[in-house]
Amino acid sequence: MTPSRPQRSFDRSIVEGPIAPAVWKLAWPTMLQNVIGGLQGVVDHAMVGHYVGYTGNAAIGVSLQIFLVVIVFVSSLFTGMGVLVARFAGAGDSDKVNRTVYQAFLAAVTLAAVILAPLGYVLAPTLLAFINATPAVRAEALPYLRIMFVFSAGMLLFFMMNGALRSAGDARTPLRLGVILTVLNIVFNVIFIRGLGPIPGFGTAGAAIGTVLAGALVGALALALLLSGRLVVVWHRSMDWRPDWGIIRALFRFGLPAGMQGIAMNIAGVLLLRFVGSLAQSAEAQAAYAVAYTELFSLITWTSVGLMGAAAAVAGQNLGAGRPERSVAGVHVAAGIGLGVAVAVGLLFLAVPRALLGIFGMDDPVVVAVGVQLLGFLSVSGLFIAVALTYTGGLQGTGDTRSPLYISIVSQIVVPLGLCAAIQAIRGLRPADIWLAIVLGHVTRCALSVLRFRQEKWRGIEVGIASAR
Repeated sequence: MTPSRPQRSFDRSIVEGPIAPAVWKLAWPTMLQNVIGGLQGVVDHAMVGHYVGYTGNAAIGVSLQIFLVVIVFVSSLFTGMGVLVARFAGAGDSDKVNRTVYQAFLAAVTLAAVILAPLGYVLAPTLLAFINATPAVRAEALPYLRIMFVFSAGMLLFFMMNGALRSAGDARTPLRLGVILTVLNIVFNVIFIRGLGPIPGFGTAGAAIGTVLAGALVGALALALLLSGRLVVVWHRSMDWRPDWGIIRALFRFGLPAGMQGIAMNIAGVLLLRFVGSLAQSAEAQAAYAVAYTELFSLITWTSVGLMGAAAAVAGQNLGAGRPERSVAGVHVAAGIGLGVAVAVGLLFLAVPRALLGIFGMDDPVVVAVGVQLLGFLSVSGLFIAVALTYTGGLQGTGDTRSPLYISIVSQIVVPLGLCAAIQAIRGLRPADIWLAIVLGHVTRCALSVLRFRQEKWRGIEVGIASAR
């Protein structure tokens, strides 16, 4: 039985015609979606900061850093999925696109149920102790972290839909879903953080409840859309619903290096939080780090991640269509857009840092002073991470997911953590030492990513998936 309506055709403007409009067509919805999605974190931190205090801000910051270490492994399958979908969409093979997305869904749900939920719940207290969270921060963070680990399946479905549609050339549907997710999350946060009517206020834990409820509803909507026949990716009854081990092996072949990269980067983030936790006024520094780096810096990183996705889709589709020169041009265009955004946001960090921190209810003099200092460093760091992420997208989209792993180990672990450890051993750490280490890590990542992409080793990478059985 075929779908109730014809499957939408792939957008051929990505592999034909002017390259800059093709990149922008994918980039602007993804950038806007990520900015809107970032509002979830802003609302979480702002409300928790006002109703709980800076210990709540610190709790969310450290919890998300830990949560990302685990969830990034599961979502790495979506990086492998993106490589395959972009290549098949560029070649015009809708059957392989649909099969790849379904197999990614199957593998991700299994890993989430077997690994993410049980291990995250059990290990949460140990992980919070490892990063030197104070008892007050730990008390706020533990219920938040456990809720996120156990009930994150809906968010995974949302991420899968985003990656699949963007790689196939449709960036507007993920934008619409992202808007719905953010609105739902804000509504639920208002209800569960402060309480409403007979519903009590759950404080920091309420932020997690709002996030997982919104994710569950949007995840269900994503599945309904895939089965509706309205999108460029379609699931229908005539598909073979059994596991396809050839596709699953390819998902892991391309996805696992990206997953290991994500794990390495987030472990580095956890270890960096451990250094922050060793400072004299650790709770204040962790709160400033959670807001300035995790939330405000996301104005740069989330737009750059959107550009990374656009660069990956354009590079992968054009390589699949046999036009690698367009892959190179597309990544260059995306990097230019990212650099422009980073300059604008960096100037904002320098001009009104106290006003930005005040949005999150930060009025403690020590927290504000540390936050202002950190934003000054991040105004420079953003220039390099914006370019680095777009070139990472170019590498991953063409199938070179191993090089970004090695680059991340050097730039996000060896350089910043090595510098922090050396300074701590010599004279003891100050906040500025950690912030400088972050900047130097981003500079290193940018230089290595650009150099590796320009070597163009990715031109010869083959996908190798058999036709339907």
